[in-house]
Amino acid sequence: MNHYIQSFLKGDWKSGIAVFLVALPLCLGIALASGAPLLAGLVAGIVGGIIVSLLSGSELSVSGPAAGLTIIVATAIIDLGSFPGFLVAVILAGVIQIALGLLKLGKIGGFFPSSVIRGMLVAIGIVIILKQIPHAIGDDLDFIGEFEFDQKDGKNTFSEILASFTTLKSGALLISTIGLIILFSWTKLGETFRFMNALPASLFVVLAGVAMNESFAFWAPDWYLGDSKDHMVNLPIFASTSEVWGGLVSPDWSFISNSKVYSIALTLAIVASLESLLSLEATDSLDPLKRISSPDRELLAQGAGNVASGLLGGIPITSVIVRSSTNIYSGGKSRMSGFFHGILLLAAVLALPLYLNKIPLACLASVLLYTGYKLAHPSAFKKVIAEGWKQWVPFLVTIVVVVGVDLLWGIFVGTLVGLVFVLVTNYSSVFTVFQNGNEVLIKFQKDVTFLHKMALKEALRKIPTGSEVFIDISKVHFMDHDINLLIQEFIATAHERGIEADLKKK
Repeated sequence: MNHYIQSFLKGDWKSGIAVFLVALPLCLGIALASGAPLLAGLVAGIVGGIIVSLLSGSELSVSGPAAGLTIIVATAIIDLGSFPGFLVAVILAGVIQIALGLLKLGKIGGFFPSSVIRGMLVAIGIVIILKQIPHAIGDDLDFIGEFEFDQKDGKNTFSEILASFTTLKSGALLISTIGLIILFSWTKLGETFRFMNALPASLFVVLAGVAMNESFAFWAPDWYLGDSKDHMVNLPIFASTSEVWGGLVSPDWSFISNSKVYSIALTLAIVASLESLLSLEATDSLDPLKRISSPDRELLAQGAGNVASGLLGGIPITSVIVRSSTNIYSGGKSRMSGFFHGILLLAAVLALPLYLNKIPLACLASVLLYTGYKLAHPSAFKKVIAEGWKQWVPFLVTIVVVVGVDLLWGIFVGTLVGLVFVLVTNYSSVFTVFQNGNEVLIKFQKDVTFLHKMALKEALRKIPTGSEVFIDISKVHFMDHDINLLIQEFIATAHERGIEADLKKK
């Protein structure tokens, strides 16, 4: 506990503020897009911060409502015709996730190729940049956490950017530009003015954005973004704490007998678990300390979080790479930053809505643009391309599909391509054939599975009559039964082809 207190005091409170500022509009926007009450999104964010952060298998992963579940949640609420009934499905999804964690199935996340994980990170960075450009120049018709390429209004990511320039607002553009200047120069300025290292850059960006917008009201009314919910944070206002509690929706347990609830719960559990495990892998890859998180514990934490969220009237949660990467790039070192962001979300609902509603979305867009740049930094492309085409092909495929469709499709297609390359690599490199005159050496380099059967059969078939064949399996720790049988049959029948064959074991 002392370690966490020290980590919090050294800087986790600063990264917690940065995550809070990013999470606040995302919680509201995802709830709105899902057809759920705004408070349901905030409840999910609070649970993800306070409960899941403490139970998580990762020190840096941050959970909350995810854009990837938006369509599933919206469709489910419509199909059930009841948000309280949908909450029952959220609770059951959490129970399923707990069961998956207890069965130690979290390790499935480790089977996704690293090229796909890296492609996902870069793609999310690109999507963040593309999606935040309209918000940065004052076009806030879509919620700030919207990630899909094709939009409900008929536009797509690129047509939305083009359309946003026709409604450009000078005030929003100036606020976001100043915000980006602050973020990109903060580290350099901190070298000269040491006191700046004690302050979170994102908080300064927000304070500058609020001050600029308020000054526009007096000095440049045409640039003032107003109090319109379209351009500002739009927290629901409650007169008292009791009114907040009264606004929470309780699950309608009469839906427990509705078969649709169980199919929705299973879908939510599978998709939310997949997103969380991939986010966990991605977060570990970004962690400066290169810690290895427990995926099984993460599933348990996510399950407990969804049970709590459903009971309190919140929408489903997952580990979210946007929040997690913001946490890392803001200097987060332990789970206390995620926990603190949950505390700040709770304080925002209970005590600060009037003040937080003064924050222009343009300054929050600049924080997200900075995070997107960090994720999609050109060095990430150079590093993967230098590793060879078997790495950069699935990497680029993942990027293209995530940007051009959505996150889940990108992961699915990228993983399929990545697995094909894994199979190709293993198919061709598990053994080597050396030939010197009529002497043939087949030397196995590593363990052999049934995937190599066809390659070995082809190699054995091509051995010419009159050869002396030596099969070296001294480095093999595991050999699939089919491969062993194939080798034994070849040795037993080699003399019929005029071939002498011998097997070298350890």
